[in-house]
Amino acid sequence: MEREEDRLVDAFLQHLAATRSASPYTIRNYGHALRKFRQWFAAERGTEPDWTKLEPDDFRAHLRALGRDNLGRAAIALRFSALRAFYRFLAREGHVQVSPVRKLSLPKAPRRLPQFLTPEQMESLLQAPLKELEQLQKADGKKTSPLPFLRDAALLEVMYSCGLRISEVCGLTAGDIDWQEQVVRVRGKGRKERLAPIGRPALQALASYWEALGATPLPSQPVFVARPNSGRPLSARLVQLRLKRYLAIAGLDPRLTPHKLRHSYATHLLDRGADLRSVQELLGHAHLATTQVYTHVTTERLKKAYDAAHPRA
Repeated sequence: MEREEDRLVDAFLQHLAATRSASPYTIRNYGHALRKFRQWFAAERGTEPDWTKLEPDDFRAHLRALGRDNLGRAAIALRFSALRAFYRFLAREGHVQVSPVRKLSLPKAPRRLPQFLTPEQMESLLQAPLKELEQLQKADGKKTSPLPFLRDAALLEVMYSCGLRISEVCGLTAGDIDWQEQVVRVRGKGRKERLAPIGRPALQALASYWEALGATPLPSQPVFVARPNSGRPLSARLVQLRLKRYLAIAGLDPRLTPHKLRHSYATHLLDRGADLRSVQELLGHAHLATTQVYTHVTTERLKKAYDAAHPRA
């Protein structure tokens, strides 16, 4: 028989998917955080938690336990973001009067500057798929199929040209691309839509990929498919693995994530004179403060140039 506590968690996750338009990644992460709390509580107290009767001290104890386990500050913040959202839902549904995590203070995470690639490094990365194809075809007499490499070249071009998150590029359909106007309709967090300009190199790479596919996808079909004729979009995991491969080929750190392409996009725009509000809209950030972290990157570089060049620095 299903426990009441399980039903509350399931109802919350269904609510996220149905009414809050949360991404699959948010739903997965929040579900994981609630399961981890339940496992900790059962091991610590010898019983399953009754979500409607927990006290602030229960969550303070959980916070201390996470600290002892050396969980990173960002990971702790994610765990408690899930708990706060869960209790807001329980309060709205009348299961609790007050959230026991509402006033809980978390350790402040240090503000880390985003990592990014220089324009020269980015160029090396964008060339890596076709560079590998050329090497393989030279070794095997052109027996290697060019299709996955043309796809990956187009994928990297589109991600960088439009500043896309990994979920956004995996979710693109052929109908999202307006070739004449050179814009892409992007479904961002919370299914919010925005229009992102797309450059000619990205469109050319995409045209080469679709030509190799042998057919232009229908408007409802994914832009990037896992395998020809499969109709299945690329998974985030496959994008991560392919990126690692090309980072290594380009002589770059293979631990860099797909999100670093988005960081590079934002930094390069600001370096070339784009204003912060425009970059905010292009990235699909709800708040300007989220975008402002990139100004620290460009400001730090200006300070270094000043210190190196100014006679009275």
